[in-house]
Amino acid sequence: MPEPDYQYLIYEKRDRIATLTLNRPEVLNALHPPLHAELDRAWDDFMSDGDVWVAILTGSGERAFSAGADLKYRVAQAEERQLRHPPPAHGHILDRCDKPLIAAVNGYAVGGGLELALRCDIIIAAEHAQFGLPEARRGLLADAGGVVKLPRRIPYHMAMAMILTGRFFSAAQAQAMGLVNEVVPMPDLMATAERWARDIIACAPLSVQAAKAVVRHTLDLPVEAAMARIEGLEAVRRLRRSEDYMEGPRAFAEKRRPEWKGR
Repeated sequence: MPEPDYQYLIYEKRDRIATLTLNRPEVLNALHPPLHAELDRAWDDFMSDGDVWVAILTGSGERAFSAGADLKYRVAQAEERQLRHPPPAHGHILDRCDKPLIAAVNGYAVGGGLELALRCDIIIAAEHAQFGLPEARRGLLADAGGVVKLPRRIPYHMAMAMILTGRFFSAAQAQAMGLVNEVVPMPDLMATAERWARDIIACAPLSVQAAKAVVRHTLDLPVEAAMARIEGLEAVRRLRRSEDYMEGPRAFAEKRRPEWKGR
């Protein structure tokens, strides 16, 4: 059942999977402050709930994952000072999330929508999905992670082609760039995302979280510095202290399926 008290977001938890669905299809799931607030609340709940191990983020309808910032809402609500100095970009909560995140891109993922997908670990796209950072065509800047994260995810020249031209790229092109893990027909999108989620859930949750924490904290470090950093991470120490750290080898020795507890 969906969690109550959300107007612009459908938030559900089932079988250790949280599903967050941006729910403003009439404006291509554009992001505005009330939706940001609901996303922050749902992400905070997901991160603190030990019974939920992976999240899938998607959008309502078949036209858009998210078309990015709701510029019409911003212009209607804000004075010039606020337009020139918008509030801090959404996403800081996800920057400290060690649980795996899957984006199921059901249409346009552009501007802030692409930046939201970039905060996920795996991206599954419907065949008709499109990706882009059109901010330069609006006199804006993709400063919620787009201009920072994209060149770290795909080859430099491909990233700059997207950033400097504002052009949109197809799901097939995005997969060829290495931005998308899998492209599927729209009717198969959520089933495919859930298949990836189940593959993750088959692993020990604290192992998965420790692995993601290591990647997050060492990605830009030289190898020696990265290796030295591993044992100091709380997610790694939590894994080493856990019951699951013993359960995995024990189950292997006993030739049975491990029973992960997440503790």
